[in-house]
Amino acid sequence: MRVTKGHTGNRRSHHGIKAPRLSVCSNCKSYHERHRICLECGFYKGKKVIDVKNKKDLVVKADKAKTEDKKTVKKEKEITKKETVKKTEAKKTVKKEVKKVQSVKKNKTTQNKG
Repeated sequence: MRVTKGHTGNRRSHHGIKAPRLSVCSNCKSYHERHRICLECGFYKGKKVIDVKNKKDLVVKADKAKTEDKKTVKKEKEITKKETVKKTEAKKTVKKEVKKVQSVKKNKTTQNKG
């Protein structure tokens, strides 16, 4: 059954993005989402819930640790790539040597028969 443009528009009228409902913190007077802790001072309903300064320090430390972890992972990947390249090169040289030995053996057997 056909759905008209008007009906489609009526259905989609509720899909719009709504602005967040903000409240003013009673302690520091900054805006925060309703029923959430104030991210600036750590208060909720006039009571201190978290120590924001320590939390920010922890976040900074965690970010530093993540970047260091990423660096070490990159170094490890580079090392493994180098190792795999060395292994493949070693395999190639071994194969070449095996072919040489086989060709020498063939030449010796043909010379002994002839």
